[in-house]
Amino acid sequence: MDYDALSAEMRKLRENVPGVTDTVLAASDGIPILADVAKNVEPAHISALAAAELGIARQAAEVIGLGTLSQTVVFGSEGYMAVYAIGRLSLMVVLGDKGLNLGRLLHESRPVIERVGAILAA
Repeated sequence: MDYDALSAEMRKLRENVPGVTDTVLAASDGIPILADVAKNVEPAHISALAAAELGIARQAAEVIGLGTLSQTVVFGSEGYMAVYAIGRLSLMVVLGDKGLNLGRLLHESRPVIERVGAILAA
């Protein structure tokens, strides 16, 4: 696995989208693969929460008939947590502060998810 390429993709997303503070790449079971986080963010904790959230959202999407889940976004009074499905085996978490440009994140994240998925599949 090319950890340098994965790290570069996560760093570029943080640098290109105003308000992104942290990114975590994890297996769908919540085990962290790689993290670009502040010292006060625990990647294992964030990964576990994101995996649980993604699992519930996937089930809801399937039951309701929405098709394959691609992402969820949690809106909080102090910021955001976006969770992106990367196939069925991994996920990426993006944390952002109140200044996060959510539209820019949605636009910039799609190609990043595709590239990360290709790196993980190699």
